[in-house]
Formats: sequence, structure tokens, C-alpha cells
Amino acid sequence: MTPSSLPFSGLLRSKRGVNALLRWCGGALRSPGGTSSPVSPARMPPPGARRCSASSSGDTTAWLWSVYHQTKRQSEDLTQILSSNSVNPDTIFANNETSLHDIEIYGFDYDYTLAFYSSHLHTLIFNIARDILIQEHRYPAGLREYEYIPDFVVRGLHYDVQKALLMKIDAFHYIQLGTVYRGLHPVPDKEVIAMYEGSHVPLEIMSDFYGKSSHGHTMKQFMDIFSLPEMTLLCCVNDYFMKHNIDYEPVHLYKDVKEAIGDVHVKGIMYRAVEADIEKYICYGEQTHAVLRKLSENGKKMFLITNSPFDFVDRGMNYIVGKDWRSLFDVVIVQADKPGFFNDRRKPFRRVTDKGVLLWDRIHHLEKGQIYKQGNLYEFLRLTGWRGSKVLYFGDHIYSDLADLTLKHGWRTGAIIPELRKEIKIMNTPDYVHTMTWLQSLTGLVEQMQVHRDPASQAVVQQWIKEREHMRSRTKDIFNGQFGSLFRTYHNPTYFSRRLSRFADIYMASLSCLLKYDLQHTFFPRRTPLQHESPFWPEQTCVNAMNLPIE
Repeated sequence: MTPSSLPFSGLLRSKRGVNALLRWCGGALRSPGGTSSPVSPARMPPPGARRCSASSSGDTTAWLWSVYHQTKRQSEDLTQILSSNSVNPDTIFANNETSLHDIEIYGFDYDYTLAFYSSHLHTLIFNIARDILIQEHRYPAGLREYEYIPDFVVRGLHYDVQKALLMKIDAFHYIQLGTVYRGLHPVPDKEVIAMYEGSHVPLEIMSDFYGKSSHGHTMKQFMDIFSLPEMTLLCCVNDYFMKHNIDYEPVHLYKDVKEAIGDVHVKGIMYRAVEADIEKYICYGEQTHAVLRKLSENGKKMFLITNSPFDFVDRGMNYIVGKDWRSLFDVVIVQADKPGFFNDRRKPFRRVTDKGVLLWDRIHHLEKGQIYKQGNLYEFLRLTGWRGSKVLYFGDHIYSDLADLTLKHGWRTGAIIPELRKEIKIMNTPDYVHTMTWLQSLTGLVEQMQVHRDPASQAVVQQWIKEREHMRSRTKDIFNGQFGSLFRTYHNPTYFSRRLSRFADIYMASLSCLLKYDLQHTFFPRRTPLQHESPFWPEQTCVNAMNLPIE
């Protein structure tokens, strides 16, 4: 059975659920004169049109608070119903209609797609890079006082290279105030607004297409899961310099940390450490093996394109799948140098022996059971003939893995977002459901009642606004105390979330989610209304939505 991804869908199954939703959406608001019809934005006078006399202001204030309490009670009633309609963390979510019936070829990245790593790996990367800074870049030995801080940062953050600030930015290039950090400490909102002359970040200083800071850009976006220790190290080094009043150049600091993190990968330090203690660092992939076996038994072609070296991949896949893992894949490409692999036509494929020796012969066919290094996508397409929407490729990096494939080549793309499972579990908690239900109700209340312009009424509305701001901060802290959810900056999508919706046809917490679906399944995106469209379905209603007809 397909897991449900619609938290409100269960409300339609009972008359009680529909009636509760209708009461919450529109039945609470009555004018102080006793009018029985709900107050809606279309019936309200324009701002400033209503003038309350001193004698009537008390009645209006009392009415506002009565509406507030009634709405809150109805919100609490609805919370009980919504709490029983949780989202299944194993759901596959669709941004674009995608039918597995049409997919003949499945492609995969390796790191955080086929192989999942324990939190020990982030600690390892942090410690090695920190020591490289001290030993090779002559940074203060006192940096050894800093250890990796799990859950301090989230993926998708932006780093201002010149100002040494880490922050979360939404889909409209606005900084989420309260999520700007210099070192390990938040920067006051007033200071942020002064530095950026508001909270908007102009396009010309944003990162380039792949999230990098280059060509005059001052922002770097961290989209890779491997970047979590890099962001944490940047914050820790900044913190040390500020704590000890050391004058430093932020640009040099950023480049040095970036180089140290790169050395952990390029010099093979991380690979050797993982291979030496694979059980500590790799989470056993029994379900990954089951997915690959299911696809193989159904006659699907499969290929692997990864930036990791063969020895590292071979050791991990032996642990996850077994020694015969190569028999499952029709093509295996290592050290592909993505995203360059998708754009650079010059690099030819080179065959690698089981002992890691590079052969010099020209590649005329990509043979099953062989290992190939580098190459490029255009040669890959020529040699395999695998083109267009019959190919579905999975990866964890929105830019390096997915963007070029969907924009230039028409492949179907699937994003693996490990953080999704944790966030869904949080969203299913009664505390979160209660907070969000009341936040939405209160927002609708503020929107409707702001038309009362007398001082007493405005004082009431301002109290509601303060409560709303407090609840917005609380919803952030539920996910991460510093930066909040990976997917939202308050009500807006994050910069990360917007890119995810553009470059991934489907997304899920792990490949294991595929086990819940048969290979004929079609994923349909939810039809959420545009701002000017009427919300016809319960899952799109709010406190000021239209009434739904029921029998």
C-alpha cells in the first residue's frame, strides 16, 4: 500500500472531521453587532475605512478577545484531529509527475545515496581538517580546544566570505533574521540590517549556479552533507579569533578552511580512515541491497557515477551489498569529477583494473563488470544510448548531482534528503501540530482584524503580532535552535527548498523508500493553489478560507 503523504486527507473520511475543519476555517468570526455570518476579507472594509468611537472601542476590544479565545478553542479541537493524520517518513514526494512505469534505467551516486554514514564521519572530517590548519597553515594550537558540534548547523546555509557570517536565506533572497552567526554566536538583527541595508541579499553577491563563491560573488552556499563539518569548523575558527582578539582576514580564513577540508578528501585521509573501520562509519545498507535487487529482478538497467575512488567504493559496497555488487550494475564510473562530468566533453573514459591500475586503451564500449574513471556525460550517452525521461538518477547534492541532468538532458531526477526523515518525525509530534495549527489561526486572525484602526483595537492586534513572532521563533527552534528547518524560513521556502523543487522530480529520505512502491507506480505532485486561486481542498484551507459544501 502506498504511504499517504497528505496529512489532512483523513479529515475527509468522517463528517466530524469535515465539520471541525469548517468551523476552524470560517465559522469563528462574528462582528460585534451580532451578525451571524462569518467575517471574511471580501466583506471587510478597506484599511482605514472603519472608525470606532471612544464609546464603542471597549465593545470592539472585548469582541476581538472573544474571537481570539473562540478561535483558539477551535484550533485546539482541530489539533486533536490533525495529530492522527501524520505523514509517513517513508513517503516519496513528487515535485513533478513521475511514472516508474516509464523508467528503464536507474542511476545512482554513491555517498549519501547508496552509502549512508554515521555521525562519527563528520567528527572525523572536522578533527582532521582542524589539525591540518594547525600543522600546515600555522593556525593557533589552541584550536584543538574545539570539538565538532553535532546539530549546530543545517545544510543549505550561506556564508558571507568577506563578513565571516553564516546565515539562512529564503527563496526570495531574504535573510531569516535570528539565523545569522558570527563564530558560534548570533548577530543581533539591528546589526544585520545595518550591514546589508535591510535583510535582502542582492543577486550579484549570491553564489554561482553550483553554490560556489567565485567571479566576484561573496556568498558561498553549502549544499553538500559533507559540508556540515566545514561550516562548523569555520564557526569555531572565527570564534577563536574573536575570543582572543586576533586581527584576521576573513577571506584568508575561508580559503584555508576550504583547502583543509579539501585535503581530507583529495589526499585520501578520510577514505583510508573509513576503510580501516568501516563498521564505525558506514551504516549497514540492508535496505539499499534490497532496492538494487528489486530493480535487477525486474529487468532494470543500473549504473553508478560517483566522485569517490574505486577502492573506497568497492570496500563500502562489499560491506553494504556483498562481493558480487558489481554484477548488479551495467556501468560503474568512479572519480567522475561531477559536476564537470556533466559539462566537460574533453575527458575520455579510462578503464581501471581491480588493483587500481589505469589502462591506456581507447574505450569503445562500457562493459558490465568493468570499472571506468573520469569520462563525461556526452560520451556516456553516445556509448550507452540511454537518454531522456527513461533514465532516473538519484543523488544527494541538488546542484552537482541533479541540476544539469534535468536542465540539459531531460533525465528524471530523485533527490536523497536524509534530513527529511527527522523533520517529518518532528512535524508529526503533537507539540508541532498544535503550534502550527494555532500559528496559522492566529495569522489569519491578525490579517482580518488589522482593519480596526482605533488605538484600543490596534493594541490588541499588536499583542497578537508579538505572540505570533514568539511562535514563529518556537517553530524554528523545534527543528534546530540556530537555523531552524532545512526546508522553511518561517513560512517561506528556503533557498535550498526552492532549488530542490526545481531540480528534483521526486525526493525522499533514503532509497529504501522505493521498497514501499511497485515499479508501475506514478507519483503525482499535490496541487497546491496559487495565491490568487481558491483553496478547494481541505489541506489548503486556513482560518480565512471559503466554506466547503458538504452533504
